[in-house]
Amino acid sequence: MPFEIVRNDITKMKTDAIVNAANASLKMGGGVCGAIFSAAGSHALQEACDQIGHCAVGSAVQTEAFSLDANYIVHTVGPVWQGGENHEEQLLRNCYENSLELAHQLGCKSISFPLISTGIFGYPKEPALQIAVSTIEKFLMTHEMHVYLVVFDKKSFGISEKRYRSIATFIDENEVRTLEEHDIRYRKKGDSELVFHSPDIELSLESQIDLSLDDMLGNMDESFSERLLRFIDEKDMTDIETYKKANIDRKLFSKIRNSANYTPMKKTIIAFAVALELDLIETEDLLEKAGYRLSRSHKFDLIILYFIERENYNIHEINEALFAFDQVLLGG
Repeated sequence: MPFEIVRNDITKMKTDAIVNAANASLKMGGGVCGAIFSAAGSHALQEACDQIGHCAVGSAVQTEAFSLDANYIVHTVGPVWQGGENHEEQLLRNCYENSLELAHQLGCKSISFPLISTGIFGYPKEPALQIAVSTIEKFLMTHEMHVYLVVFDKKSFGISEKRYRSIATFIDENEVRTLEEHDIRYRKKGDSELVFHSPDIELSLESQIDLSLDDMLGNMDESFSERLLRFIDEKDMTDIETYKKANIDRKLFSKIRNSANYTPMKKTIIAFAVALELDLIETEDLLEKAGYRLSRSHKFDLIILYFIERENYNIHEINEALFAFDQVLLGG
């Protein structure tokens, strides 16, 4: 997928460029900077940095990556947090913009970022994350590149505590917990016996009530690809808008469009549903074409339901929540 949040040691990332959260004098420091210097070869990297000499806050410069499994190290200097009254937000945004643009000029197809300025520079993690995500998202709307935001552990990740608690409560209140709730249930109606499955199946069945019989019969043999393309037309979106908003790689979208019988993974289908801003009924319709459904017995599905119910279709916010709850991310 074009943009992904991963938990890893950034020095282990195998991308064309790795971003170093540098200081203005480009000297070996602590934290991410120290780790990158050590992994690349501190002596050789320091010599290369000394030849450059200086990098202004918000700017970006590049050196060879030396012993790292990358082609370049992009050095960018984040702002020191001073309460937010000294243009810190714009300077931090500049770090991502200038690093991405430099990587693009260097011909990089992939790049790995740390969460800049959130270490000893003291930038609050939640707004720093939002700046990183929104800036990367904007860049990817007009460029083709695989961008990774690399966090070492959950402590360095900045999802809102309020949102985390809200999602956790939603999961607790809605998750199917007992075997009884999973079992097939029956309801008598006269002499006939009607079969009802677990609550998520009932939800799916109930959502189809508004569909006319003609629509259901007319679209019975429609493939996932055909239904997706029909949704794109119905929502008056272009192919590019759709796969960009869905965090889907252009090559994968092309494969889906040109292969009527191709069925992508569930997370990819839901990414399309989010990009197209489908409601719950439409989302279930699209999933059903590929043989999937939403379930109230899975945390991943409940998080998706949480955002759809609130009509929040920002895929990167959804992915932040999925990451915080150790679930797979949307996209492909």
